[in-house]
Amino acid sequence: VQLQAFGGGLVQAGGSLRLSCAASGRTFSRYNMGWFRQAPGKEREFVADISWSDGSTSYEDSVKGRFTISRDNAKNMVYLQMNSLKPEDTAVYLCAAKASYRGRYEYDYWGQGTEVTVSS
Repeated sequence: VQLQAFGGGLVQAGGSLRLSCAASGRTFSRYNMGWFRQAPGKEREFVADISWSDGSTSYEDSVKGRFTISRDNAKNMVYLQMNSLKPEDTAVYLCAAKASYRGRYEYDYWGQGTEVTVSS
């Protein structure tokens, strides 16, 4: 599976962005998908994930209620709708894919990131 994230940019605090992740591979629909982010000088952190089987989702606590992950298996796409953005959301956002039997944060494939900058 090859992944490419896009849709980042510069936005003011309180604004919104929608990130997209395009995936290649015929078995995309069988992979759980996730979004991670890495801020300058910090470790990469989990943001959200979505299962392939029932579409169930989970989120990191700081983004709950503000971010929404979704997927369109017919288009091989995963999205991250980000609302009420805060300066602390500034980071490079990466999408990733994993087989369902992997551990929660054990991803098999990673895409190049897209940069999000939130100004105060």
